Amino acid sequence: MNCYKVLNNQKYSEGDFSIIPIRYEDRLDIMKWRNEQIYHLRQDKPLTVESQENYFNNIVSKLFDQEKPNQILFSFLRNEEFVGYGGLVHINWVDKNAEISFLMNTNLEKEFYSSFLLNFLSLIEKVAFSDLDLFKIYTYAFDVRPQLYPILEQSNFFKEAVLKNHCFYYGSFKDVIIHSKFNIL
Repeated sequence: MNCYKVLNNQKYSEGDFSIIPIRYEDRLDIMKWRNEQIYHLRQDKPLTVESQENYFNNIVSKLFDQEKPNQILFSFLRNEEFVGYGGLVHINWVDKNAEISFLMNTNLEKEFYSSFLLNFLSLIEKVAFSDLDLFKIYTYAFDVRPQLYPILEQSNFFKEAVLKNHCFYYGSFKDVIIHSKFNIL
């Protein structure tokens, strides 16, 4: 198993769910899901096997040994089955904040999106606040999936900002909605 030098723990668990450092073996499922869900990602073209191999071999593989990586990615498991991935991205070590990234198996979204995201948020919060001592975590979402916002608010994230017409998306400008949570004792 890969290990992040920056983390005290390599596995975070609650009930049936856990996150572990992202596994190379999950790369092709991740590629498939990203391509299927490209409509809500900051990804401008479909990934290829070659681009995914390059990303894992030249970017992801170097994150594990860094003192302050710019992202920390995890495989998300339910009962040890790989069902999604995500992590902390755009980590700002000076200002102690990071964006949350999450993507799950497209085939499971309809039935499990809410419960999987709630569990992932709980686990990633442990990483961010308990292990890394970050002050703020946030989401940056194109305003194309309104089902996301009640889940974030259920996890005590608050709507911090709306960036009006911030991204050009399938022929028109869309807002970006930012939800945040602070590490306040």
